[in-house]
Amino acid sequence: MAAPMSWRRLVYSVYSPAITGVFTRISDRLFRARDRRGGSSVLLLAPLLAEADPAPRHVSRPTGSAGAQGTDGLCGHFQWMAEHVPAFRVPGTHIHILTSPDQFLPHDEGQRRVVMASLYLGTGQLEQELVDCMEEALRRSQENSDDPDLKVTILLDYTRGSRGQTNSRTMLLPLLQRFVSQMRVSLYHTPDLRGLLRLLVPERFNETIGVQHIKVYLFDDSVIISGANLSDSYFTNRQDRYVLLENCSEVADFFSDLVDAVGDVSLQLQPDDSVTVQEGMVHPYNGNRQDFSVAARKRIMEVVNTAHVRQQLLNGSAGSEDDGMSEGEEEEDTWVFPLVQMKPLGIQVDEQVTQRLLNGAGPDSTVFLTSGYFNLTRAYMRLVLGAGASYRILTASPEVNGFFGAKGVAGAIPAAYTHIARQFYDQVRRLGQQERVHLHEYQRSQWTFHAKGLWYYLQGQDRPCLTLIGSPNFGYRSVHRDLEAQIAIVTENEELQSQLQEEQEILYQRSSEVSGSTFERPDRHVKLWVKLVTPLIKNFF
Repeated sequence: MAAPMSWRRLVYSVYSPAITGVFTRISDRLFRARDRRGGSSVLLLAPLLAEADPAPRHVSRPTGSAGAQGTDGLCGHFQWMAEHVPAFRVPGTHIHILTSPDQFLPHDEGQRRVVMASLYLGTGQLEQELVDCMEEALRRSQENSDDPDLKVTILLDYTRGSRGQTNSRTMLLPLLQRFVSQMRVSLYHTPDLRGLLRLLVPERFNETIGVQHIKVYLFDDSVIISGANLSDSYFTNRQDRYVLLENCSEVADFFSDLVDAVGDVSLQLQPDDSVTVQEGMVHPYNGNRQDFSVAARKRIMEVVNTAHVRQQLLNGSAGSEDDGMSEGEEEEDTWVFPLVQMKPLGIQVDEQVTQRLLNGAGPDSTVFLTSGYFNLTRAYMRLVLGAGASYRILTASPEVNGFFGAKGVAGAIPAAYTHIARQFYDQVRRLGQQERVHLHEYQRSQWTFHAKGLWYYLQGQDRPCLTLIGSPNFGYRSVHRDLEAQIAIVTENEELQSQLQEEQEILYQRSSEVSGSTFERPDRHVKLWVKLVTPLIKNFF
């Protein structure tokens, strides 16, 4: 007779994101009111799975024609962003677009500060070399000073960073134990994974509820913004996007402060592998859900608002001064706008700016948009299908999807994305938008595709003057579940525009355009059960 199955094994055996989705909807409706009254509901689950995206609030298009030159030339066309977020003016010569993973591997050691925010740190040889590099820098800092200057700050996701016996935490513990006064390791835990949901959802699937997804790698006053994680494939054969802002101290200070703020509301890793809550902070899953979100939002928005006010004062002061440059001074012909999205904490700056940007894309402009996981929110999809701009959307073919060949339910995710892509393509055809909206698939043998962002070509321009680059995928998770950050770069620097154009062209050269026949091929057949569960699980990936 078979051994009795424990209640936990029983739950695991029937678990799927689809079942969790149904469970989420029911229990969230039942217990949301209780949590608002201040009680910490044991059954409080994640936000509603299939809640429709609200219609985007009306936003006015930028004044003037698409190609009009404002008071700041091309940059002036997008100065409305400065109304919402900090605006950092930097020389375009300080910004470098990296195009391959081997350029991305962080190896600079930093003299004062090293700040890294990622979903997780891998456990392979390349990741160990990175840890060894940090250890060497910390050791030298100790030897050369009675009061070491170098501080290392690392922010990861709690669930992803704790998966398995060997994980991100075990990789970093030796450093934390040896350099306790110079190291800080914070593990963000979403407030939506709590109560019975936290108890029941298996380790590998609990990340679907929400994670820390920001990718920032900072050394002194230089910072890399990317969508790449600290894992060996991202250093070798996983295509992403990466931008280096070299010696941009104000931008570096902002992202250092932002990572510190998220770290303050996260769990703090201790040398004995335990975790604690920062003094005075609400616990993310044992404390009251609303109290945590309010406190976290306040701490993080302090950074955004302080930088916003400071940059408004600095930019206003610079505008009133003589425009002449002193000898050796570089022209500040580029604007950097940081965009933060943390909807579980009530922060949706990136969503609002992205919607206005898409809404303002004129009929003679062109937008190249890419996502490794093509799953546009309903709001973004309405804007793309209803805009006048030409869109060329790049996503992963099934073979270069990161889940291709995975075991179990995860192995069906590429097919689910194929189903979503076909639905989108069919809608484009029904609306007669084939001449304006084109869908492309990235293809490259032995590689996976994880690039995300967009390039914006104004009317009459043969190079992009704006790019979005960072961690968001333009999907439901990026908007509603995860912590995300990216930057909008607006530039009049012709060399930087050429770098952006080259980056965009290299990615699209490895793609083929989707047609109706693409989805009729035998290798694109989507099983019925995948089609049935995709509406239930699409908001988890």
